[in-house]
Amino acid sequence: MNSTYKIGFYTAISLVIANMIGTGVFTSLGFQLFDIHSVFSILILWLLGGIISFCGALVYGELGVAIPRSGGEYAYLTKLMHPAVGFLSGWVSSTVGFAAPVALASMALGTYVHKIIPEINITVCALTVVAVITLIHAMDLKAGSSFQRVLTALKVGVIICFIFAGLIHTPDHPITILPQPNTLDEFMSAGFWVSLMYVSYAYSGWNAASYLAGDMQEPQKNLPKALLLGTLIVTIIYVLLNFVFLYSAPMSELTGVLEIGHVSAAHIFGDFMGKMMSLIIAFLLLSSISAMIMAGPRIIKSMGEDLPMLNVLAKTNKRNVPYMAVITQSLITVLLIITAQFESVLTFVGFSLSIFTFLTVSSIFILRYRKMETPGYKTWGYPVTPLIFLALNGYTIYKVLEMKPVESLLGLLNVAIGGLVYFIGKLLSDKKQKKYV
Repeated sequence: MNSTYKIGFYTAISLVIANMIGTGVFTSLGFQLFDIHSVFSILILWLLGGIISFCGALVYGELGVAIPRSGGEYAYLTKLMHPAVGFLSGWVSSTVGFAAPVALASMALGTYVHKIIPEINITVCALTVVAVITLIHAMDLKAGSSFQRVLTALKVGVIICFIFAGLIHTPDHPITILPQPNTLDEFMSAGFWVSLMYVSYAYSGWNAASYLAGDMQEPQKNLPKALLLGTLIVTIIYVLLNFVFLYSAPMSELTGVLEIGHVSAAHIFGDFMGKMMSLIIAFLLLSSISAMIMAGPRIIKSMGEDLPMLNVLAKTNKRNVPYMAVITQSLITVLLIITAQFESVLTFVGFSLSIFTFLTVSSIFILRYRKMETPGYKTWGYPVTPLIFLALNGYTIYKVLEMKPVESLLGLLNVAIGGLVYFIGKLLSDKKQKKYV
């Protein structure tokens, strides 16, 4: 029956992979090359991003087993720290955390399509994609799950073919993956850590399956597997993909370039396929947009269940889909696309989301202290792996605060607005309860 349909392991892992592989890996290398000039350092940078994400996924697996509720950070922080902390994390995720990346990916898709078919308007294309995918995910969980699995399988297949073609290509420039004399200096440079911030953004989405734990078959078994295997697959893809970019084209042609995929494809396949790469990347973005439209509303739904002022957002249809939450997130996305504010929003959203990811991973120590663990999956390498995540993520947050203070303060301002909404909601709820006592 549709009313009791639960997503399986393959949908869960497709959500992780699709959320992670977006525009970041196809656009950020060119900017990393301003400060990092060796292939070895670039590959270590992307491997380090994968290690951080994997350590986080190890912890989220245990949190999800102990608290098998949809909502991710919102559910874990509400239970383990305080409802106000949980609400703030949910506020950041639901207002901009998913809506802004969906807007960015949709506009990027429109831009890629426009390059091949100039008659297509970029904004109209972006809005159409958001509307169609929203309709799919607002109606039926089973249909949305099938749609997501197919898109992700096609995405991974295309990327693997691209990597294979790149590896058998013979480059026309010298290249070495061995460490260089200045490699250690590059590791210690501010540019390396700023680049790690952008790499971490490219890896964001490793926790995607946790947002749908309550809609999942056997979350105690499937959630940890989806988080860990999905993150591992994407780490391997990212390291290989960046090696192919550097192997196929000289660094001089990649430095400062946004369309890395276009340059690399032109060297591997020729100019025509270089141009077609724009259309291929546009296609790959569909699964990312779909995954974020599927995952994000589960946070909004959980918030609506807990805060009476927002209970309209918790409404579900007969097929168990939180349609009001799906529509709400997409309306925010549409507003960001129309006003073209998503890029400025993205400059601070990563900072504020990192704070709550940091708090969520640290909450594993509260879980263990309260002896709330359940039989089954436990964080491998505890307490070392959570501490590795906290140390590297914490240092990255510090460097962002130091080097981008305005964007960081804007992120904190959005958190403060969420706090005001929470306390107003609690005040109204308490008054209503007293009225009926």
